[in-house]
Amino acid sequence: MLFKNQYYYFISGLPDFLFDSMKLPFTVEEFKAMLDEVLKPDDKKLLSRYFLKYDNDNLFNMLKNKDAVLHLTGKLSREEIVAMVEKVKADHPIKNKEIPPYYEEFIKVWLSDEVHDESRLWEDLLTSLYMDYGMEVKNSLISKWFELNLNIGNILSAIYARKYGMDVAKVIVGNNTLAKIIRENAGMRDFGISQELEYFDALQRISEEPDIYERERKIDKFRWDWLEENSVFDYFTIEYIFAYLCKLQILERWVNLNAKEGERVFRELISNLKNEIQMPEDI
Repeated sequence: MLFKNQYYYFISGLPDFLFDSMKLPFTVEEFKAMLDEVLKPDDKKLLSRYFLKYDNDNLFNMLKNKDAVLHLTGKLSREEIVAMVEKVKADHPIKNKEIPPYYEEFIKVWLSDEVHDESRLWEDLLTSLYMDYGMEVKNSLISKWFELNLNIGNILSAIYARKYGMDVAKVIVGNNTLAKIIRENAGMRDFGISQELEYFDALQRISEEPDIYERERKIDKFRWDWLEENSVFDYFTIEYIFAYLCKLQILERWVNLNAKEGERVFRELISNLKNEIQMPEDI
């Protein structure tokens, strides 16, 4: 068994939280700063693939608009992203080991196409490259987490594509075994995967939830439960920290959504009250 770094004091001091918690112990960005202080270099490198999701967004947004606002959790600066794009334009290789190889591939494809109206397809391409890269990581839990999210996205996309008469094969991203099976069996009721994947039925039931908000909650609860089940025997290792990070990101998403929804309801209430107030005619 390979030796794993142990983080007894750091993990012991982390506050607990639940899926239904209404308050964050700290933000993902703040937690990342904490991790930068305590993680060993090899573990920091493992988690770097998770945080690429923020650099992915920054890269994509800057390709669309060079003045786009960047997500602060991303590692690459605006100047680094600009320099990277310029190198690809000049057909020079990107030799920076901090930049994942799929960025160069994505930028080349982007620059080769003069029309970028179908932004959803571009996001799918970037997601596909990111998921494939993430599954290559040499850590079982992290690799499986990337594959889980790829599978969730592909199964739900396939179900909705069929429902709305779209080409199922065209909405599938990534190149793992499940993605290939769905593409090859797009006409089958279960896409040929119900026997391959134990959680297919669970995702199919979630897809039937008519309320979008509740459906998204159920998907994230499914992810949360998967993390707990697959890290139950990890106590003071990078696997525990990774699961904690993923759950924190899920919680942050819903705390922020609840805050926005609360603000919307409040503004709507104030607006309605204003409309109901009748000003005296002599004012």
